[in-house]
Amino acid sequence: MDSLEHLITRSIKTYYKNKIIAPIIFLVIIIALSIIFPIGHLLAPKTYSEDAISLSEMYGNKEVYGNFKLKSLYFTGYTSKWLDRTMGYFYYTMVNSECVIVLLDPDTCEQGAPTIEELTVKGQILYDSEAARSLLLNLASDLNWNEEGILSTVSSYSISEPDATGFPAVALQVFYIIFGIYSVISIIIYCIYIAFPVLSIPVQKTRAYGKPAEILAEAEEELATLPQLATEDMFITEHYFIETSSYGVAIVPIDAIIWIYKYSTMHKFLWHHFSITYTLYITAGVRHYIKCPKNIKSDIDGIIDYLSEANHNILVGFSEENRLKVEEIQNDFNIVRKFLGFLSKRV
Repeated sequence: MDSLEHLITRSIKTYYKNKIIAPIIFLVIIIALSIIFPIGHLLAPKTYSEDAISLSEMYGNKEVYGNFKLKSLYFTGYTSKWLDRTMGYFYYTMVNSECVIVLLDPDTCEQGAPTIEELTVKGQILYDSEAARSLLLNLASDLNWNEEGILSTVSSYSISEPDATGFPAVALQVFYIIFGIYSVISIIIYCIYIAFPVLSIPVQKTRAYGKPAEILAEAEEELATLPQLATEDMFITEHYFIETSSYGVAIVPIDAIIWIYKYSTMHKFLWHHFSITYTLYITAGVRHYIKCPKNIKSDIDGIIDYLSEANHNILVGFSEENRLKVEEIQNDFNIVRKFLGFLSKRV
């Protein structure tokens, strides 16, 4: 009986301690990747003025993303296309005494304005990019220059706005922000549930039946003193059905249960059948659903028999008739009916 003392509370803490591992690992991976790769600079780029930009040093330090303040940009007459769509316009400008090629989005340069006096653009530093090299070779041909000559006068580093603001870059930023926030929020919430189990979802779901703290205390007391039926992770007390498995924790008053049934699952690999496990499904009032997976048949049969005897109003077994009865009891389509009634009145 000592092992059942505060079993629900301990199970809730254990359950969320196991769940918190995944978001912690995910957050560590996100932080590590942002350190190893220049993702941090993409998410929060620094601003660099024209005379303070050293593209080679920034590239060497993996600070390849930034907001660049540029002046006197001149259109080269060349564009970057993909599948007959213009992705950007090539400009050249002087950056810290170097002639640098800058690729701008069509909207930024107003579809190829001849000159741009001043511009602050978010871009990625590229080294010896294929697009920039192809541009310079074409320029050399148009100007009757040799390739070595034009390559020696123009910086090997270029700035590309589409690479920093295009769909792949934006998708990466959204991915990092959403999943980073999700991981942090999950860790905070799980820590709260571990510190204060009464605030956890399994306990708060009992709010429909009374005060969660009082229900938890009563269920703990009944479980610790005199459980009516006990399996490895399912218990029945005088007033409650309790689950404390690694898949979840649940408390539901027996008199609130309206439907119970079991479902079998055969586990196999290729042609070899290993075992059959059974899942207990419980539907209680106010759309409270409980799933107890991977149990043995005798345990679930014992639970079903005891609950059906304790509450004769419980519907036992899965059937279309029982499903329709539960649908009627829970009034599942009441909102839809109200909405259709509202529309009919309006019509």
